[in-house]
Amino acid sequence: MAERTMPTLWRIRLAIIIIVGAAAIALLGLTIADYLGQTPDDETAVQARTIANTDLNPYGANFFLEREVETWKRDLTLEMASEAGLGWVKQQFSWAEIEPTRQGEFLVPGTNTDSWAKYDAIVTACEAQGLQVVARLDSPPDWTREDNSISNAPPDNLEDYGDFVYAFVSHYKGRIHYIQIWNEPNIYPEWGNQPVDPEAYVEMLQIAYTRAKEADPNIQVLCAPLAFTLGEAHPEEGKWRSMNDLTYLEAMYEAGAADYFDIYSANVFGMGGSPDDPPDPGVLNFQRVLLHREIMVRYGDAEKAVWFNEYGWNAAPAGFTEDQLVWGRVSEAEQAAYTVQGIQMAREEWPWAGVFMVWYFRQVGQIPDTSAEYYFRMVDTDFTPRPLYLAVQEAATEQDIPTLGHYEETNPAVKFIGNWQPVLDEQANGGSAMISDEPGDSITFTFSGSRLDMIIQRPVAALRLYVVMDGAAAGGLDKDEQGRTYIDIPAGGLGASVQLTLVDGVDVRQHTITVTLADEGTTEGASVAVDALEVLTSENVTFPWLRALGLLAVLALAGYLGWRTWRRARYVLS
Repeated sequence: MAERTMPTLWRIRLAIIIIVGAAAIALLGLTIADYLGQTPDDETAVQARTIANTDLNPYGANFFLEREVETWKRDLTLEMASEAGLGWVKQQFSWAEIEPTRQGEFLVPGTNTDSWAKYDAIVTACEAQGLQVVARLDSPPDWTREDNSISNAPPDNLEDYGDFVYAFVSHYKGRIHYIQIWNEPNIYPEWGNQPVDPEAYVEMLQIAYTRAKEADPNIQVLCAPLAFTLGEAHPEEGKWRSMNDLTYLEAMYEAGAADYFDIYSANVFGMGGSPDDPPDPGVLNFQRVLLHREIMVRYGDAEKAVWFNEYGWNAAPAGFTEDQLVWGRVSEAEQAAYTVQGIQMAREEWPWAGVFMVWYFRQVGQIPDTSAEYYFRMVDTDFTPRPLYLAVQEAATEQDIPTLGHYEETNPAVKFIGNWQPVLDEQANGGSAMISDEPGDSITFTFSGSRLDMIIQRPVAALRLYVVMDGAAAGGLDKDEQGRTYIDIPAGGLGASVQLTLVDGVDVRQHTITVTLADEGTTEGASVAVDALEVLTSENVTFPWLRALGLLAVLALAGYLGWRTWRRARYVLS
């Protein structure tokens, strides 16, 4: 009986040895591949987005939150926006609602309650979902004009608008960092019952920009987006009821607009075409923005980002007439595909492209389904997501993990926890940094690479930063008595910025680094200003000889035992 069981036992033993040998070969191959992957050619680095306000989450949308009566609907709208991967809420703040009765009085007529309260709640709700607000400031109150026949018309005294901008920026200082000055001033009725006037708009822009910067030097100002139009003549000879957006933009630059905005804001609709349709001065389409960009470059404004204020394709039903299809028409499937395709194409080919505000996320019932505008929505009024929502969600939530390259502090992979504030600084990479002076405030960054550096602005007082990688102590750094790894930065630094190596020589795979302003070893009042992060090729990568030799030894032993087992099994079988 024993003689008959021997062959099976030897075969099992041989199979186990073969499996061990195969595993050793596979692990040896992975070791070699991992080493080769840690020394990539610098040409594989992601192209840095060096123009300010472009290295960020490009996905945003326009909202009508001020119209929402029920709080739960507002909150659900923003929750869905966050779940879709959006980073930005474009929201109108009505001057007429905030300062309704007289200058300097911020009370609701009849109740004498705080007129900021409704908008404060909107901002708080956005903050709770991690969404940044871009505030559109227009819609003046009646007390600012003699003629109130057109509610969108600018105030008679533009200084009144400047005072409102100052009050707004002061009120939301540290909470709202981007404001838009007016909306579509190149058309009726946005410029009132009068010919449009680019020089007058630039005067408004200058006043608003100056007052905004007085209230908060770190506020970012967007000029008004121009309406997408080929123009319409005014009854007065030589004047325009609606002026061609290209002509109006050139007139703005001639009037000196370049000095009075930080980001160019553009309205861009796809109409009935695809994102690939080329630009043409006589055609309204997605790539018309390239003609805007040519004007910017011609007037020396190439270093400013372009943000897309109203962006998208209309998916009205096929039965709509040509007169109803103001924005052209595509199918819902094309609307979804073109919206994502346009953003991805722009991010790959246009280094100046920043945020895309889809028009629009969800309305509250003010737009009837008999209007083509109804069919821009990402989400129905009953919160049913449309194909557009699902397509944006898929694209926005699958943004690439940063690999070899330079990344601004505004990159979506960089997460700030605590009371960090943006600071504009011409010496900083991308013209800005994020600053905090509160111990315990931290930054996290998820990347794939072998070395990570962080660039900070030169500190004016000595500070200490705790560094944690993947939830554990970061190798190669000093440790305090509690085992926390840290980096000390002396006061003064060596230049405009300091480049700190946080981790080096680690395996090339996904890592999460956390940097925290320390409570010990930091001078009271010291602050850290995070400027950028760089994933680099490690200079400390060496071939893992010990692991490789160990695997070779296992492989050799498996080969020897396999040979002995095979011979023994053959002998028993014979």
